[in-house]
Amino acid sequence: MDENDRIVEEAEEAASEAEDSRALYEARMKFLGKAGKVTALMKRMKEIAAEMRPAFGKQVNALRERLEAMFAEHEEKMKRQELERKLAAEQVDVTMPGRRKREGALHPVTRVKNELIDIFSGMGFEVFEGPEIENDYYNFTALNTPADHPARDMQDTFYLTDEFLLRTQTSAGQIRLMEKKKPPIKMLSPGRVFRSDDDATHSPMFHQMEGLVVDRGITLCDLQGMLDKFAKEMFSETSKTRLRPSYFPFTEPSVEVDVSCHNCGGKGCPLCKGTGWIEVLGAGMVNRRVLENCGVDPDEYTGFAFGMGIERIAMLKYGINNIKLLTENDVRFLEQFKG
Repeated sequence: MDENDRIVEEAEEAASEAEDSRALYEARMKFLGKAGKVTALMKRMKEIAAEMRPAFGKQVNALRERLEAMFAEHEEKMKRQELERKLAAEQVDVTMPGRRKREGALHPVTRVKNELIDIFSGMGFEVFEGPEIENDYYNFTALNTPADHPARDMQDTFYLTDEFLLRTQTSAGQIRLMEKKKPPIKMLSPGRVFRSDDDATHSPMFHQMEGLVVDRGITLCDLQGMLDKFAKEMFSETSKTRLRPSYFPFTEPSVEVDVSCHNCGGKGCPLCKGTGWIEVLGAGMVNRRVLENCGVDPDEYTGFAFGMGIERIAMLKYGINNIKLLTENDVRFLEQFKG
């Protein structure tokens, strides 16, 4: 009986000193666990005389019940204390101002890309995205680019092997589609392209949007009519376009396309360098050889193609004077495009 009272006192002291549920559990196991002191008492049963064992067992069971009741009381008390501490720590002061979540925004290049797709999809164009790693045939040969053309030089193109390269234009996708689909064709090919060029208005990696229309009776007038609609929807209702003779291997005739300056209305300003016009893209009638390379009869079908840099359109639309701003991911710059 004296030893039982001593164990109760030790258990009470250990439970009172426990600072959390884990410590209280460990204290409980010290007395009531498989290696606890009460279990040790039961193991001494074989040392007790046979006539004394019933009384001894009764006392040990009473001790166990007493300790279990005591620890249960402490556990209930510990749970209340821990709940009170948790509620105090998580208490919300409703008078404090809330934490405002920073609102994100689409990148200006993404905004312009989506806007271009919407404009041309409204005119019946379907979107086709080709691979970024192309072979020489689709990127150059099928597009009527001569073997000695400067664009094929190592200093202008990122070659992976003698045959494969990072595409320099999304026009390669036009060839892939014409091989699979016969006219009429009305497709738009957006995506990333790569060229060894780097300055305030050029980047080694940028985005292009190229379009192709092939059908019977397509003329240069159809091209300008489509570009007029594009300029009005992208820049302003008063925008006009003009075509200037140029040269591209895959179109004949080829043109550079200018849009009247949306900043000054064509009167002349620093943005248009006083000319009233801004060059926005290249275009032209699809070269006969390109149609023949894709198995399309150039005597039956004609078509036009056009291509523009999405970064250039974004820079013109939003008055951005350095292309590097579009790739530096400066939050102060990007936040200006919210809403």
